[in-house]
Formats: sequence, structure tokens, C-alpha cells
Amino acid sequence: MKAKVLQGLPVLIAILLLAVAWEAATAWLTIPHYIIPRLSNVLMSIADNGALLAGHFAVTLGEALLGLGFSILFGTLAALWIDSSRLAAKTVYPLLVASQTIPIIALSPIMVMWFGYEIWSKVAVVILFTFFPIAINTAAGLRAADSGIGELMRSMGAGRRALFVKWKLPSALPGFFTGLKLAAAISVGGATLGEWLGGEAGLGMYTKRASNMLRGDAVFAGVLLLSFMGILLFVIVQVLERAIVKHHHK
Repeated sequence: MKAKVLQGLPVLIAILLLAVAWEAATAWLTIPHYIIPRLSNVLMSIADNGALLAGHFAVTLGEALLGLGFSILFGTLAALWIDSSRLAAKTVYPLLVASQTIPIIALSPIMVMWFGYEIWSKVAVVILFTFFPIAINTAAGLRAADSGIGELMRSMGAGRRALFVKWKLPSALPGFFTGLKLAAAISVGGATLGEWLGGEAGLGMYTKRASNMLRGDAVFAGVLLLSFMGILLFVIVQVLERAIVKHHHK
């Protein structure tokens, strides 16, 4: 426990130094509050609007989690298809890679046109952000499975289920969690973009309204909470990864 605290100490010190530098620089340089507000004013804004921000936080978190859930389902299925089918590996895989050349922000308004201004348009945008890293990294993990081990297991009479559980799955887990950690971090950005394009609630909508009113402290309050949400989701996935991979290798 003490070792873990010591490992996190440099990060805490860096955050404190950045906080002090932010507060001191904005005061010393007399930067207008609507450009970069003081950190103390941002924290006061969070405290004064705690209940309101908590509601918006819950909306954005729900959108991010829903989108992540669908991306895990569809991304894993796509990875399994690519791994099990040579045709899919030659057609679907290149198409997935090529799809990333299309700016996601250009596709986002189409999601609003298709799904309207309800929650599903935001979920669709999150899926656009998060599907690719999960599918590609999981597929790479499946394809990286040692073929020698697979041949040995087949020669010993292992069935499809045993081959998947004891051969493919251990190889895929690191890639899957690599993709999921990346997807978890950027899912918040997808939800926020969806809210900017059209929504009635969520931290993205909150920051947009605050920006229109030149309330820099409120904008930065929303940004800090969005950053915290992304870090929180990343850490949760990291904890799950350690628990699942450790359990699987016992």
C-alpha cells in the first residue's frame, strides 16, 4: 500500500504545481476571466453549482457508458469475425482501417439527422469514437495467438470451445483491454461532441451554454469534470484488466 502511494506521489505533486501555476499566472498576468479564469473561481463554480453539475455529469456518463457497451459488443463480434474468416480479414479489416480516414466530426451531424436530439444520437457518436480501437486491438490480439500452441491443443483433441478459452482468449485479453482503455478515455469526447451538436442536458451542453454567456469559470468547471470522467473510466477499466487478467492466468 505504501509503495502504491509513493508511486502516485509524483503525479500528485505535478498536479499541485500545475494548480499553483494556474492560479498564480492568471492573477499575475491579469488574464480576463472569460479567457482563462482563476482556478479558485473554477472550483467555486463547481461548489456553487454542485447539484446542477451532478445532473449533467450523470447524463454524459450514461451516454458514454451506453456507447462503450455497444462498442464492446459490436467490436468484439467484429474482431471474432475477422479472426475466424479469411474473407472478413481481407475485406472488413481494411475497410475498418480505411473508415478512420473519414473525420468523425463530419459524421456526427449525420447521427443527429438519423437519431434526432434524443440520447441515441449521442450514443451513436460515442460508438463512432470507440468501436474502432476495441475491434482492431481485439482482432490483433486474437491473431497474435501462438499457432504452435493451437496445433498442439488440436492434436490433443481440444474442441472449439477449449481452443477459444485456453488459447485465443488469453492472447486477446491484453489487446482487448488496450483498446477498451483508449475507448473509455475518448468516449467522453464522443458524448460531449454529440451534446454540442444537439442536446438539452449533459456537460457538453452545459459548457456550450456557459461559453455563449462568456462564463469562463463555468466552462472550465465543465471541462475539469469531463477530464475527471475520462480519467475515472480509464482507471476503472485498468482495475478490471488487472483483476480479470490476473484471475485468468491463475
